[in-house]
Amino acid sequence: MSPKIILIEDDSSLGFVIKDNLLVKGYDVTLCGDGDEGQKVFDSNRFDLCILDVMMPKKDGFTLAKSIRAKNQQIPILFITAKSMLEDKINGFHAGGDDYIVKPFSMEELCLRIEVFLRRSKPDSTQEQNFTLGDFTFNLHNYTLHHLTGLKTLTQKEAEVLKLLCQNQERVLKREEILKQVWGNNDYFMGRSMDVFISKLRKLLKEDPNVQIVNYHGVGFKLEVSH
Repeated sequence: MSPKIILIEDDSSLGFVIKDNLLVKGYDVTLCGDGDEGQKVFDSNRFDLCILDVMMPKKDGFTLAKSIRAKNQQIPILFITAKSMLEDKINGFHAGGDDYIVKPFSMEELCLRIEVFLRRSKPDSTQEQNFTLGDFTFNLHNYTLHHLTGLKTLTQKEAEVLKLLCQNQERVLKREEILKQVWGNNDYFMGRSMDVFISKLRKLLKEDPNVQIVNYHGVGFKLEVSH
């Protein structure tokens, strides 16, 4: 079955170009022209990936992403933005986005981003699927953190960062190492975005004071579990 993508873009010309190119690649694409329409279509269908323009009438991409995240923590969200301001991109990650692509972009670049998301969303049967972290159980396959207080669902990027920390508990993971493995490159903006995801993970793990993501200033991070 072809992966289903919802594309929400108010520029009709760009929207049709993106849709046509993705259809050629074998994706099942639903195009919506504004945030309100996108919300209604998302609520009544199942999708594997969301591509959201940031600046849209009726409901902007950040607001829509927050609404999508309230219903589905796992689905990857990719922002399309014409803005180059750092804080706008950081706000996108706070809203629940996983990645962004800046206009103008090539279809090859967009397709590569999509392929990475969809490939990572398929579980690797050779990997350890459960990690015990103090009072938490982290299930990599379902992107879930189970605790006595309840079950929390992580986004794909949150799960990727936590997985990397779990797999390297014996050492400090360098910032550039996390950036290259999870985001694919190491630059100032990606470093800021990683800090957002580390902050989110700390909030998710706060119920157990014995589980901490420790910042080794100027070096990186280490997941430390006290017994």
